[in-house]
Amino acid sequence: MKRRFWPAIGLFFLAPLVAEYLLGNLPITALFALVGLAGLYGGGAVLIREFVRRRGWGYPSILVLALAYGVLEEGVTTQSLFNPNYADLRLLDSGHIGFLGMGAPWTLMVLTLHTVWSITVPIVLVEAVSKRPREPWLGKVGLAVMSVLFVLGVAATTLIQLKNDPFVASPAQFTGVALVFFALIGLAAKLGSDVSRRGPGGVPAVWLVGLISLAVTSAFMLVSDLDLPGWPTAAIYVVGWVVASLLVLFWSRREAWTRQHVLALASGALLTYAWHAFPESPVFDASKTVDLIGNAVFAALALVLLWFAWRRVAVVTPAAGTTAGAPTVDETIRRDEFSDS
Repeated sequence: MKRRFWPAIGLFFLAPLVAEYLLGNLPITALFALVGLAGLYGGGAVLIREFVRRRGWGYPSILVLALAYGVLEEGVTTQSLFNPNYADLRLLDSGHIGFLGMGAPWTLMVLTLHTVWSITVPIVLVEAVSKRPREPWLGKVGLAVMSVLFVLGVAATTLIQLKNDPFVASPAQFTGVALVFFALIGLAAKLGSDVSRRGPGGVPAVWLVGLISLAVTSAFMLVSDLDLPGWPTAAIYVVGWVVASLLVLFWSRREAWTRQHVLALASGALLTYAWHAFPESPVFDASKTVDLIGNAVFAALALVLLWFAWRRVAVVTPAAGTTAGAPTVDETIRRDEFSDS
């Protein structure tokens, strides 16, 4: 029997490559950091994916658990949600929420980055190229190894952060993180068990969904780059999240929604990271030339991955008597799309 763990290994390394390198946060000369980052990002992405697929849940649960991952990383590991001078950037001054000790724009932005790009986009892409996109990839031993790698990644990142900055959040803040973290796990379970039937109706063409995704995620990144007041920035983020979520939920509850549409959403988001890397300044020192070369390399690799993913996701051919553009019966009953919420 063929081994099924290769997609898990691919996801293990793809998640940090997207989260840090494709974004332009780390230059190509800092590839050595991938060893530690893979345990954190990759371990988290693989465990979330395995947890969801073993229970027959879908992408709504993955998104919620990706948000829980972001809360864990930024609330406990880096503590950027509470550190007033994280990385000497004063990220919490804008839109500061005094009684929480948090900054509204930074919280919304960084949690969105993890929810969409660090976890969900890599999962969608690897599932697109996998021959077993909805089956578990790891056995008990593989899950145990991945869990250990994730714990080590969290511990290593936390220790490095504390070594660079001795800031420690308050017990009340850590308690709040724990409550939100477990509440999100409960929400993921609720979404996974609540299956809705799809209804009739059309959806935008696949290429248009991808273009909308590229436009919306690009706008999100541009807003984060603008020097706008804190609360208007936070309001834009909230409105954008609500509108985008409702739009995708509306479309995905229709019978014409397919895996190609899901891949289109991920493709648009991935391309946003690819172009945004070029104006982004890396956190590690690197010459402009080296930085641009690295950005070009990672962007090219992203395009190759998208090309391969689109080749692997077969074009849906409607069965006799079905509406053109509708998925096959097998695709319709699978709980693998956004409409399973």
